[in-house]
Amino acid sequence: MDPKNIRLILAYDGTRYHGWQRQKNAHTIQEILEDRLRMMTGGPVTLLASGRTDAGVHALNQVCNFTTLSALPPESIRKGLNSLLPVDILVKEAQYVPASFHSRYSAKSKIYEYRILNRALPDIFQRDFQWHIRHPLDTESMAASISVLRGTRDFSSFCSAGSGTTNPVRTVLSAEITGPEQGLLRITIEADGFLRHMVRNIVGTAVEAGLGKISPERFQEIVRLRDRRRAGVKAPARGLFLVSVKY
Repeated sequence: MDPKNIRLILAYDGTRYHGWQRQKNAHTIQEILEDRLRMMTGGPVTLLASGRTDAGVHALNQVCNFTTLSALPPESIRKGLNSLLPVDILVKEAQYVPASFHSRYSAKSKIYEYRILNRALPDIFQRDFQWHIRHPLDTESMAASISVLRGTRDFSSFCSAGSGTTNPVRTVLSAEITGPEQGLLRITIEADGFLRHMVRNIVGTAVEAGLGKISPERFQEIVRLRDRRRAGVKAPARGLFLVSVKY
């Protein structure tokens, strides 16, 4: 029997997890899913994801795939997994895909969204899903700043140490800010790939522009300098969502 390649689309609240990737002595999304799939299929399973979300980062539509000799159809796998998974992980879809499909290498682009609550009072019920900033932000300055990101360039200024990446060049297809809607701002970035903590470092630097600490021209210079030390602080993980992956 030939192995079948199955793609899953997941949503998860990353608050309780140390990111996607399986690690020793750490609670991760990959570990839980692989363990439950092993229970269902009766054999070892390795999940390949579109990208490794960090500790505390959430996903609305994470894509992963695995190969199996199990005769269980995808819909049975979806239902079975959802009956075994904790309430903060959901399998939204499961389907057969060609053997050549790879969640990471077949992807054309990914979209991330960062949520900022910009008002005096926090929302205690959404505290795990947004960065609360009480001081007023100049959204026009923030929008002018991130607009310079579009295009293909070296994004070393927004790459955290320890990434192991040898090529810091990425193509940003779009970068925009929307809101505020009841104080909620959303920064959305689509790119063909992302460096380690790239979105969070961009957001942290854009917030400095919003607070008047730097100008949009200075933001552009930071991009050009390709030096992480010149950029702003890294935004907290809790406000970041993997929105979708395009193939």
